[in-house]
Amino acid sequence: MKRKIVSTIFLVMLGTLCCHAAGSVEGENDPRTIESGRQITVVDASGREISVPLDPGHVICSGAGSLRLLTYLQAQDRAVAVDDMEGRRPRFDARPYSLANPQFAALPLFGEFRGHDNPELIAALDPQPQVIFKTFSSTGTDPLELERQTGIPVVVLDYGDLSSYREQFYTALRTMAAIMARGERAEELIAFFETTIADLDGRTADIPQEEKKSCYIGGIAYRGPHGFQSTEPTYPPFMFVNADNVAWAPGGSLAELEHADVAKEQLVFWDPDVLFVDVSTLQSDPRASAVYELQSDPAYTELTAVRTGEVYGVLPYNWYTVNFGSILADSYFVGQVLYPERFRDIEPAAKADEIYEFLVGAAVFQRMNRAFQGLVFTRIPL
Repeated sequence: MKRKIVSTIFLVMLGTLCCHAAGSVEGENDPRTIESGRQITVVDASGREISVPLDPGHVICSGAGSLRLLTYLQAQDRAVAVDDMEGRRPRFDARPYSLANPQFAALPLFGEFRGHDNPELIAALDPQPQVIFKTFSSTGTDPLELERQTGIPVVVLDYGDLSSYREQFYTALRTMAAIMARGERAEELIAFFETTIADLDGRTADIPQEEKKSCYIGGIAYRGPHGFQSTEPTYPPFMFVNADNVAWAPGGSLAELEHADVAKEQLVFWDPDVLFVDVSTLQSDPRASAVYELQSDPAYTELTAVRTGEVYGVLPYNWYTVNFGSILADSYFVGQVLYPERFRDIEPAAKADEIYEFLVGAAVFQRMNRAFQGLVFTRIPL
């Protein structure tokens, strides 16, 4: 009888261990799981059901924004290689996650930016990555081909945004977090974004339309720097503070566009009260930047905002795809310019660093501002 009892207990314990090894995520925050060899099965953004090591010690992040998500989850120390974007040292850099982690530039390369991965370089890495995370999988190396050539599971993520595709962004965070045993951090991030966006809306939602200043954002980067005609009808900081954006109107021809080039004649007709400039335009040829155009183009020098000095610089947020923290930081500055009484408790530079410290672990606003000639969150002298 005693033997039967002992055998039964042994079988139950063995079954429990096998169940955990097969992919249970209970206790996924236990640091021992890095060495346990346990597996987790996820459904990635391509719809594939894929089994990967749970809480892997070594990973790589392919595609725009992929390494940013890993940094948000405070797991950037697991990256064993980077794409060549991290090795570049341009004069301008508006990627807070990278500025906060200069060690990325010293890591080996596994391929080119925008997902153009090199299987041979990946095969030569030591230590070998256990998982490859891949965003924007329709560009660059095909995920299935990359998996076939390297023998490493490739998890596709839909990067999303903070507007129409916010749930996709949250799903990407949760999927990566489930694999990296960072579930609690993912929920903290999601709560942070939701709370911050709600705060912006709560400060401005009840302002009557007739009391709002009209505004426009020019110089928006779109696959490179652009001049003042380049805008976003659905510019997120304007949306979050319920701004009167002249380039957006429900049902209008520009209403659903992420990017648009506006005719000068239209800008003159709109004549917004306040102008914002995305300082990414400073990457352009000096005589092609939005700042130079506002200083010298007769079509712009007579705009009301130019004559009254109501022209302000904001951070680029679309730099190796969306920098979510910069969207929020810009939103607070835009809100303060348009509705000073509603944002009088906000110091924009300090607020930006508060956001960056939470998301990427470092205050990097001043470094970015210096790179952009100190024109961020201030009036642009014309």
